[in-house]
Amino acid sequence: MPNNINELMEALNETQQQSEKTPLSQSFLLGFDTETTGAILGEDSICSATLVLRNPQNKTHNDVIATWLINPHKPINPKASQVNGFTDEFLQENGGEPTAEIEALAAAVSLAQSKNIPLLAYNAPFDVEMLRHDLKKWDLTSLNNRPNSTINDGEILVVDPLVIDRAVSKRTGKRTLTHTTQFYGVEPIGDFHDATADTVAAVDLIKPISELHEDVANLELCDLMTWQRKAYTKWKNSFDEWLKSKGKPASSGNWL
Repeated sequence: MPNNINELMEALNETQQQSEKTPLSQSFLLGFDTETTGAILGEDSICSATLVLRNPQNKTHNDVIATWLINPHKPINPKASQVNGFTDEFLQENGGEPTAEIEALAAAVSLAQSKNIPLLAYNAPFDVEMLRHDLKKWDLTSLNNRPNSTINDGEILVVDPLVIDRAVSKRTGKRTLTHTTQFYGVEPIGDFHDATADTVAAVDLIKPISELHEDVANLELCDLMTWQRKAYTKWKNSFDEWLKSKGKPASSGNWL
């Protein structure tokens, strides 16, 4: 069963719908992260997830945090198990049934979207597509067919700190969540590759990025998706040019 899901749903229900003109630095955020049976989109599944509701007016310790542990009914890849610490036996004994758990997870995401509260995830396409896949796998209503944001024709409203950081920070080196939080001075609440620690750390990034970059702080929700898509395309074009200079094929995939 989800942990604190009722508290999260109550908090979301009590939150007023945000204006499309709300700046990112003043916006409620719903952090999202998953641990999965592996990294293959369309094949692997969610076995653990966390949602973190952040009120920009409150301190971090006032976050509303809900967690999920799910029996995916498929073996976990040994490499994934080494990273997230889950085993088949543990998930089978302690995980909830995916139909109920994934439905509850999607319902919370949808409720936040209906309030124009962005879903925040580091490298968002991975987690969002994992959720989309599991909804389809278990014959549940898709995200697009649930209540959604009133912004941008009802598409999923997402904040991806990785895309934003690539656009505003010119540093070199890796941009994993660990490296990026270290760069911005964000202290994790636990070990990385734990869905809750990763989610809180990703949400924590918005404040220091906004303080350093006024254009990010003032980015309005109505412009959020267009801004990030343009930023991702610019980064991808540059990355593909670098790959070409090394005699390698262009990168695959797109942002949301």
